[in-house]
Amino acid sequence: MLAFAIRRVIEAAVVMLTVALLAFVLFRFVGDPVNQMVGQDTPLEDRIRIRQELGLDDPVPVQLGRFLWGAVRFDFGISYQVKQPVAALIAERFPATIELALAAAVFAVVLGIPMGVYTGIHRDSWLSKIFLTISLIGISLPTFLIGILLIYLFAVKLGVLPSFGRGEVVAIGFWRTGLLTASGLKALILPAITLGLFQMTLVTRLVRSEMLEVLRTDYIRFARARGLASRAIHFGHALKNTLVPVITIIGLQVGALIAFAIITETVFQWPGMGLLFIQSVQNADIPVMAAYLMMVALLFVLINFIVDLLYVAVDPRIRILGGAS
Repeated sequence: MLAFAIRRVIEAAVVMLTVALLAFVLFRFVGDPVNQMVGQDTPLEDRIRIRQELGLDDPVPVQLGRFLWGAVRFDFGISYQVKQPVAALIAERFPATIELALAAAVFAVVLGIPMGVYTGIHRDSWLSKIFLTISLIGISLPTFLIGILLIYLFAVKLGVLPSFGRGEVVAIGFWRTGLLTASGLKALILPAITLGLFQMTLVTRLVRSEMLEVLRTDYIRFARARGLASRAIHFGHALKNTLVPVITIIGLQVGALIAFAIITETVFQWPGMGLLFIQSVQNADIPVMAAYLMMVALLFVLINFIVDLLYVAVDPRIRILGGAS
């Protein structure tokens, strides 16, 4: 188990180094940030001075070394646009994105797994057809269209839910949350459904396909022949053996929820990291873009590491194979 974890940590470090190099290279071609910081009438001498202060005229190896050393210390410099430390901006927006992603993940799992189990067991029932129709809609419609439709229905027509913002938030230490206020919870509903609907359809279809496959195996037939109750067969044996691929998709989708919350945050003007990234792209704010990419990559790596450890806990065969390799 320890060797397995150490190997995954080394692989994660290599991935983060690769992402850092890509971030450094890619964001050198998004435009001159000095043009976004000054007006058209700014003298050339002032432009040169600003470039020197930002270190933009330093040799590329020096800039790369400074960027990597700063990334290790979670120090991404000062935002070119708002003149504040990038780490502080990310920390301010981080709780909003995490709460939205976790709410969307809970929505996807709590509804997706029961729907997948039911449609796998009762394949021809009318309720299964309704569930499959919902999953087809969720996987077909783009996220921004789902958000606009929900806003139109629940905010414009019915007027029961807010269409933008995060609602009232309270501070718990450094963490600002809207989960403890009524307006914060109401503001979370529509963005969480919008972001989690696609993931819910993936979970539903995955669980359904795995249940259909497992229910055809020999040990399920033997369990039925022994006279075990249907509940014990379906939930004690069949569902348990679908956990490994389900853990995979859920783990990866949590990372995807965080990374691709950009569209949902833009539609609902949710004050998270995704909206901050969009604003930084518009202003060529390179430190913020690089920090966002590094943060998302780190979250993906951490989630995948946790999923790998859950593999070992759920399926002992992985531990045996890992120790033998």
